[in-house]
Amino acid sequence: MRWSGLAKDWISKFIAEEGLPKSFRATAQTVCEPLAARLARLRQARKKVVVIGLCGAQGSGKSTIAAATVRLLEERGLTAVALSLDDFYLSKSARERLAREVHPLLATRGPPGTHDVALAGAVLEQLRRPGRVALPAFDKAADERAPRAAWRTVATPVDAVIFEGWCVGARSQGAAALAQPVNALEADEDPDGRWRNYVNAQLDGPYQELFAKLHELTFLQAPSFEVVQGWRQEQEHKLIARTGSGMSDAEIARFIAHYERLTRWLLAEMPDRARLVFPLAEDRRPIEEE
Repeated sequence: MRWSGLAKDWISKFIAEEGLPKSFRATAQTVCEPLAARLARLRQARKKVVVIGLCGAQGSGKSTIAAATVRLLEERGLTAVALSLDDFYLSKSARERLAREVHPLLATRGPPGTHDVALAGAVLEQLRRPGRVALPAFDKAADERAPRAAWRTVATPVDAVIFEGWCVGARSQGAAALAQPVNALEADEDPDGRWRNYVNAQLDGPYQELFAKLHELTFLQAPSFEVVQGWRQEQEHKLIARTGSGMSDAEIARFIAHYERLTRWLLAEMPDRARLVFPLAEDRRPIEEE
């Protein structure tokens, strides 16, 4: 199946609806178009629901790219769903229990061990079967799972699923890599490595069972971990403008420290495994191959 060009009226409408800069057109052409084409080819070849994992650092644009790719697939006559790992965070009470029983750092959402992996796996399976599926939602402003009444439902089966998340498809690190802390958070609050070993064990076990449901991986490759704080601050500022609440820049710096180890590991090893890799510049625009 050959796909040529984007429908100008479609992308213009999407940019307007989402309040995106006009520069997103380049992202749509460079990232969304080939990703949608890949999903369509796999769907045509497999004759079954196709699930692609979309991985990228915080603030890299995963949610917007997934939504745009879904819209593009729908424009081409396919049914598709964008699913976020973020919507499967454990409730605040469940994370507080982990903080008491395992390690205090598990109160903070994000790293492996703070998601309802079983629920995520069940939803992926339900998307393959006829019926209707309720898709969980997480309220980041409240740091709590949204009430079930707020979950959207979709008719199933769908043709394609984009499962996006900052650690989707990640693999565990070797024990030797865990010995030394990567930042002040680990050095001061996890000096014995108990938290990072727990996270690594979760990634090596339940998360691999979940990621085994993916047919392929796509990676949005940040230029370095150092850009992530700025990207995450932009996200939070938009959240504050929309809801009136959110984290300060200092709180964001502490928050992303929880993600640093695995983000650096992903940047080092995932480009060799992902089927599609899209390098990003510091302004998040995709770097086109010459």
